[in-house]
Amino acid sequence: MPEKRPRPPTVRLRRLAAELRKLRASAGLTREDVTERTGINEVTLYRIERSRARPQKRTLVGLLDLYQADERQRTDLLALQSGSNDQGWLRPYHSELPEEYTAYIGFETEARTVRNYESLFIPGLAQTEAYALEVVKAGLPMAGQKEIAQRVQARMERQAVLARERPVQLWGIVDEAALRRQVGGAHVMREQVRHLLRLAAEPNVTFQVIPFEKGAHTGMTGSFVHMDFPDPDDPELVYLDTPAGDLFLESEAEIRRYKSMFEHLQAVALGPNDSMELLARVAETRE
Repeated sequence: MPEKRPRPPTVRLRRLAAELRKLRASAGLTREDVTERTGINEVTLYRIERSRARPQKRTLVGLLDLYQADERQRTDLLALQSGSNDQGWLRPYHSELPEEYTAYIGFETEARTVRNYESLFIPGLAQTEAYALEVVKAGLPMAGQKEIAQRVQARMERQAVLARERPVQLWGIVDEAALRRQVGGAHVMREQVRHLLRLAAEPNVTFQVIPFEKGAHTGMTGSFVHMDFPDPDDPELVYLDTPAGDLFLESEAEIRRYKSMFEHLQAVALGPNDSMELLARVAETRE
């Protein structure tokens, strides 16, 4: 029987891990110190602090006692522990998708704001089904029809975050190359650009284009997604989809770096209105 894959971390589990790391640091203790004083296995503690494992309540209480957490901290962290596995977004077939991708779907679902820069593709939250199908097929040339269909279905389901009662705020920036590349042919691209025009008219969506004439810019190093969450205490997150694998960055230095990059891209890109005019011109060339 194949080993059951662990569920990807939730925002709550990441926040719990971050708070426990801070408390241990404030107490001036190493992981070895904690193991010696509590008997908690050092590997287990590492997994808890990296949001790879949900601590049992008695383990969490032991850590809070050792760190001399105050009453408010105890109440907050115990509440996080009790709800850290909640993942209402999970679908049965998602277990067959890569673990990093299901984690990304979960974080995106819980996000308040998604800032997505793409150099070669239309952002996933803004893709039409026909465009997504062509992108997935090209990106996974060895995949079977079932896997491709699951990927496309997951991408379409992700877009529900833009239309829910409290929608995600999407700020998308793309290089003009993403609009000019003939993904799936003229008809697919015409419908894709028209979809972008409709989507950008929504109050929770902002879309900008970096035109070719701007030349070199900071986004040429690659695409990324920066997310923040409704509770300001939940740590922000940067996601990178690379040929070597998916990466989640969460250190303060990394978050600052990518926030600064996005601000530079906002400045170099056309404003939202001018970007819509460029989209309209691109759509006309597809007629």
